[in-house]
Amino acid sequence: MKPTDPIMANNAPEPVGLYPHARKVGQLLFLSGIGPREKGTKKIPGVELDESGEIISRDIEAQCHSVFKNVRSVLESSGASWNQLVDVTVFLTNMKEDFSTFNRIYAEYFKENQPCRTTVEVKSLPTPIAIELKCIAVCP
Repeated sequence: MKPTDPIMANNAPEPVGLYPHARKVGQLLFLSGIGPREKGTKKIPGVELDESGEIISRDIEAQCHSVFKNVRSVLESSGASWNQLVDVTVFLTNMKEDFSTFNRIYAEYFKENQPCRTTVEVKSLPTPIAIELKCIAVCP
């Protein structure tokens, strides 16, 4: 099967490198890693930076809601929906502090659809974010 052309979602933040938001192969839709940044800005909900770009404060709850919003935008731009997610890989930069909050918010978003999930801790992500999701969905 040949993949579709790269999919760029109009309402999602711009990728931080040369990659699309998603690609479809057959009935599988693969989303690139998606974080909580806002489209058209470098603003990250829940993150306050000082003049040198160092993190002063962060709110994992705000980042979780924003990353789920961005995933939904990419899914909808790709012709898929939230309920078609089948696999989610979660990258957290601080498992000890953030996992329980993330898990609580995740449960709010995935009451009906419960995709497979893997959650891992990473030392850092490409921008000063605390969470990123990599997702796979099934769509016609």
